Amino acid sequence: MEPKQRKIQGADGLSLNLVEWSQKGVPMLLLHGYSNEAHIWDDFIPTVSSHYRVLALDLRGHGDSDWHPQAAYAYENHVEDIEAIVASLGIERLVVIGHSLGGRIAMLYGGQHPEKLAGLVIVDSAPELDHRGTVRISMEAAQNSDPSFGSVAEYEQMLVHLYPAATSASIRRMALHGSKLRKEDGRWILKMDTAFRQAVGGGSEAADPEEIEKLHADAKESMWEALKKIPCPTLIVRGAASDILSAEVADRMADEVLAQGELAVVAQAGHSVMTDNPDAFNAAVTKFVLGE
Repeated sequence: MEPKQRKIQGADGLSLNLVEWSQKGVPMLLLHGYSNEAHIWDDFIPTVSSHYRVLALDLRGHGDSDWHPQAAYAYENHVEDIEAIVASLGIERLVVIGHSLGGRIAMLYGGQHPEKLAGLVIVDSAPELDHRGTVRISMEAAQNSDPSFGSVAEYEQMLVHLYPAATSASIRRMALHGSKLRKEDGRWILKMDTAFRQAVGGGSEAADPEEIEKLHADAKESMWEALKKIPCPTLIVRGAASDILSAEVADRMADEVLAQGELAVVAQAGHSVMTDNPDAFNAAVTKFVLGE
């Protein structure tokens, strides 16, 4: 079926955009990472949409979902959104796939609602993030805290530098679905909430590395504890060239902490695994969720 956009109420009265790709089977909820949106999964979804009821969410402050008026973008706010969506749709059990920010939200949701998870895929995300990647992301956010463009094509050129390994089709989709026309002056701007970008970027200048680490440290232990509580089969997907998920942390998650953990390392991919090497990513995840 063709994807259908539907609005669903999250926490705090926010209207969230949910892209529904199929309607039969066990629900599969896809959660994107920081600065992305639901269509980041477009290369993957056709491989599973005939087997699962696939739902891709725009997280609050991203894509076509509402911005929070007081910039409530803490992990617990996102978890509350997932709880609201699951309850609204009457879902008893589901598979969750989360990348980066979405992966951390999925961990916390799973730790609080282990009975809801039929399966979990965590894509290049962890309780502990590699220092190299957090600094890179904060610097990129600071440099692009409130950008505007003369055209979608101009935004594409910026994305080429931010995602050097991504396929051209992925770059084109990110530019198309991640930007909108500003009526006042006819320029294109990002759909992501400016307050969210500035928070990650430390305002108008790059945040101090120690401050960046502190942003993540508070949630680190709660995420490790959450992973211990997740009983379902769980796949950790790591990009071989990732600067966010280290090999050591990925091994610890899969081998020591998760009850039923597996690890798949995708070659020729960095942090944005699904856009850098879609074929290998699809193969690894479909093998897990379809048992092939």
